[in-house]
Amino acid sequence: MGILHEDMVLVKQEKEGDPTVITVNCPDKTGLGCDLCRIVLIFGLSICRADFSTDGKWCYMVFWVVEKPNTNWNLLKNRFLEVCPSYFSTSEMDYYRPQNQQPSPPDVFLLKFWCTYDREGLLHDVTEVLCELELTIKRVKVSTAPNGKVMDLFFVTDTRELLHTKNRKDETVHHLKAALGDALISCEIDVAGPELTACSQGSPNLPSEISEEMFSLELPGKNFYGCPASNSISVTMDNKFSPSHTLVQILCQDHKGLIYDMMRTLKDYNIQISYSRFFANPKGNCEMDLFIMQADGKKIVDPTKQDSLRSRLKMELLRPLRVAVVSRGPDTELVVANPVELSGRGRPLVFHDITLAFKLLNMRIFSVIFQTNDYFFCFSLIIITLYSSHLYFSLAFNFLCYSQVEIARHMIRGREWEVYRILLDEGSGLSLPRNKIEANVRNILMGWDNRR
Repeated sequence: MGILHEDMVLVKQEKEGDPTVITVNCPDKTGLGCDLCRIVLIFGLSICRADFSTDGKWCYMVFWVVEKPNTNWNLLKNRFLEVCPSYFSTSEMDYYRPQNQQPSPPDVFLLKFWCTYDREGLLHDVTEVLCELELTIKRVKVSTAPNGKVMDLFFVTDTRELLHTKNRKDETVHHLKAALGDALISCEIDVAGPELTACSQGSPNLPSEISEEMFSLELPGKNFYGCPASNSISVTMDNKFSPSHTLVQILCQDHKGLIYDMMRTLKDYNIQISYSRFFANPKGNCEMDLFIMQADGKKIVDPTKQDSLRSRLKMELLRPLRVAVVSRGPDTELVVANPVELSGRGRPLVFHDITLAFKLLNMRIFSVIFQTNDYFFCFSLIIITLYSSHLYFSLAFNFLCYSQVEIARHMIRGREWEVYRILLDEGSGLSLPRNKIEANVRNILMGWDNRR
């Protein structure tokens, strides 16, 4: 009858200073490794070693992870169990199988709060609270009035699917009050109606100021956007080592979410992994062996398919995220982009890391821009309609300006990207050179030491 459900995932904490070992023993499914690595990334953990093996029906995975303080291991175990197929999903007892129905999209909630003043790190403190509460940020509208008051609108979904309840709302407000203190004027959480959700969507087109090179899928021939040169990464394929699998061997430099990026790529290609081994040494050098096959159970022997996969893997190792500081009219804007999985999910914690980089650089989001366009003017009018009290009415008129933060999806060169656009405060952060801002944001996103 298989193993007990609670034994599918085991967490063993070793002595202090040693990696924590997470063991997964469950039925297999395509993309399971990707889903588990995504959870590890969400919890802010770093994988220093991993072993995966499967016979196509049952899999056994072991992760050695470097923990961070106050990691909630019970919650992580529950998140692992949620993506692991149950025993009955591979059994012959059809009457135990759940109906094959597409899950309904999660409800989107609008979290709106006002603060008496802006300060460095405020946006990151809010973002960190939401991440710890497992609230996924879908859209952000951040505005700072000339008098210094701040209005933030966060469009979020709840991993726990409880944000419609009073207890969950009270818990969220309590944590925000603890993080913001006396600066918080008020905070409300409501279901975002279709009209407001539609108005929160990003601009349909990216400005021409954003370089075409930023979204290039071609491998750079030299050090590009602060990334290692392509010749520092080795991806080789061998069909002679195994009678039934193609062996992919990777030598590269470590970065945060590296295994997730590899698993995400293979999942998008519908490639099955029968065995893999990953090791990262303290100097940041990584080795990975992958025994793979196509969905039809055959090796990858077509040279064109091999070249395509090799090129894609090298690109994801070199540039899993794109970062640039560009001009937005007379102003300056940070742009961060990452590819979206074919399943529709974007990379986790990107906005969290961007705001962390700003906090470490003592930078703020743009304070105020006295310019309007029809789109943002429309958004301000909706705010006025919703909050017609004297305070919010006057604040709304102060916010007739560009939104300082925009998160939106764009189809570029046949690929969907999640694009973050953030206006920078001319009065604080831009005393730093653009390339330093760009490098520091990238290093936080990649998990690299900023001294590199």
